[in-house]
Amino acid sequence: MAEETSLKAVGWVRSIPMDCSLAEARKWTRDHLDSLKWAHDAHDVVDSVLLTVSELVTNAHVHARSDAQLILLWDEHCLHVTVHDGSSDLPAPRQPSSDVPGGRGLRIIDTVADKWETYRCSRGKDVTACFQPPVPANGT
Repeated sequence: MAEETSLKAVGWVRSIPMDCSLAEARKWTRDHLDSLKWAHDAHDVVDSVLLTVSELVTNAHVHARSDAQLILLWDEHCLHVTVHDGSSDLPAPRQPSSDVPGGRGLRIIDTVADKWETYRCSRGKDVTACFQPPVPANGT
């Protein structure tokens, strides 16, 4: 029998209104991560994903003053975490200051994600962070 080479993917989408708590967004994300086999043994990656969800949803609510669309896509190689908001202004890391709270979110994401990117869309922007789970010791 020939080896199947088609890419398989699974994804989930949820609206996160401005009056929704970050705890709800993180719980929704964790519930879906629990369905992925690798997440049970990759606690650091799961924690990084949850931190990223918090940062990106906060940015959508605070800086874009917009509801957020939270999209999780697992393509068998990488978990793509995307937050869409209604502002076309692309985020840029700020220099953190001890005088002003905030300004560290994108730097944190840059540290914990394998990569992250922003894209302008016709109705706002997407910020996507990608996470690759560790390869199991036995290679499977």
